[in-house]
Amino acid sequence: MARAKTLRIADWVELTVAERAITLTVQEDAQTEAAKLDGCYVLKTDLSPTQAKKELVHDRYKDLASVEHAFRTCKTAHLEVRPIFLRREARTRAHAFVVMLAYQIIQYLTACWSTWISTVEEGLHALTTLCLVEVSSTNAPSYHCIPTPRDTIARLLHSADITLPKAFSLSGVRVSTRKNCSLNVFLSKYSYLTNF
Repeated sequence: MARAKTLRIADWVELTVAERAITLTVQEDAQTEAAKLDGCYVLKTDLSPTQAKKELVHDRYKDLASVEHAFRTCKTAHLEVRPIFLRREARTRAHAFVVMLAYQIIQYLTACWSTWISTVEEGLHALTTLCLVEVSSTNAPSYHCIPTPRDTIARLLHSADITLPKAFSLSGVRVSTRKNCSLNVFLSKYSYLTNF
């Protein structure tokens, strides 16, 4: 009986125990009545109907899923806002600002790529094949350029309204990280192109 209450079927299931046999009897009318509320939930608010209609309350509740997804993305997925090993307030604020800026770019890419690619992570992974090539000759100074990207990458860039420059002038500074993070590479290129 306690198990039926735990499973929330005690209202429409009758259990009888005779010797070593358990008999389960389903009360059809009670089950049909209980099934009317399947998939339903109740939202309670202190706002009056004149302040917010029920549709508005429902829509704002559904927006919570988007907020939760945003926090999950910032904490674990591409952005990894935690753990933060910073002690000074200004550095912590700067870290959070960069993460929120990156999240805004992810939202933009999601809108751009949603019609033909399933996740932003897949698009960023495809962009990791972009490379910078140094072109040098004996009679002219060397320069850096990006070879013509393949069709998939070209579509990614085109749908995000990004045009790659023909040539780069590099300062000679090398940046190394402990792991290859395609989002950081993309963010640096995106910020270079849009002059953030």
